[in-house]
Amino acid sequence: MTLELKQVAKSVGPDVHIHPTDLTLEPGGFNILLGTTLAGKTTLMQLMAGLDKPTGGSVHFNGKDVTGTRVQDRNVSMVYQQFINYPNFTVFENIASPLRVARQSDSEIKQKVGQMAELLRLTPMLDRRPSELSGGQQQRTALARALVKSSDLVLLDEPLANLDFKLREELREELPKLFADRGCVVVYATTEPTEALLLSGKTATLHEGRVTQFGPTGDIYRHPNSLVSAQVFSEPPMNTALIRKTGDTVDLGGMAQWQTPAFMSSRADGEYHIGLRPHHVTPKPSDANTVKVSGEVLVTEISGSESVVHFKVGDNAWVSLSHGIHSFNVGESADLYADVSSAFYFTPSGDLIAA
Repeated sequence: MTLELKQVAKSVGPDVHIHPTDLTLEPGGFNILLGTTLAGKTTLMQLMAGLDKPTGGSVHFNGKDVTGTRVQDRNVSMVYQQFINYPNFTVFENIASPLRVARQSDSEIKQKVGQMAELLRLTPMLDRRPSELSGGQQQRTALARALVKSSDLVLLDEPLANLDFKLREELREELPKLFADRGCVVVYATTEPTEALLLSGKTATLHEGRVTQFGPTGDIYRHPNSLVSAQVFSEPPMNTALIRKTGDTVDLGGMAQWQTPAFMSSRADGEYHIGLRPHHVTPKPSDANTVKVSGEVLVTEISGSESVVHFKVGDNAWVSLSHGIHSFNVGESADLYADVSSAFYFTPSGDLIAA
């Protein structure tokens, strides 16, 4: 069972929402669409579901061209961040509605609804109507209705965004198990890199309507193919800057220098981009690979176990993320330490230079 997009594109007048996209999604794990708001995740899902028609290319399911097939004629379930329920139905009837459309027996419906309600902590609310539920409970009801149906394609558009922290963490663990033996294609959209890593599977990074990279989630995180993909897959935001290579030395705008890494030695002298994840910039030097970077402190955020410092490095806003509590004064200059051995190097056009 495979969902395949072949040069699928979507434009509205002069505005391009999705650039021509080739993507093959399979069962056996989550297929994650990772990108910021307005990156194109929801539009791409609507094209997959048949809720919208592409202005170019075609959508294939199990080798069959379904581009012109109505969503009502496809075995698809979709859950949005904004919960949608039938207001006059009880929670039980909301969850049961796709099973009744499929003409399943009352005993089957009762069993399946009961199992799904138990999973999503809805059992005490089965006789209530949506207006009597909290926002999180309404979202869980919408999620249960989508999951109770044995769909060939399940599209989850930030489905946990409105849930409380504890339930969100629980469902992140439960959802992959729930779909493990279903044999359906599952597509999950999120703005959170951490959520993508927790769900694993495969990830497509999206930026301004383009899929910039697709592959096993861990591989995309560890080996982004471009500066754009690396920025999409970093939270807090990746630290970037323009550097200059001159022989055996790399210079960061006159603020820091270090030895040119071996894989860069054959590259021509000139300007390149560097990318450093925030946890590789710390208040104290970790080893000989760290270089001191000074900058004006813009914002500090301290939790019980982590310290986040936003500071200015030349014309760039950088972020430091470290364990423990570290105090900095906003507006003052501070010294932080960058582990340049963990840095990504990119060409002037933003392509990764492989180590």
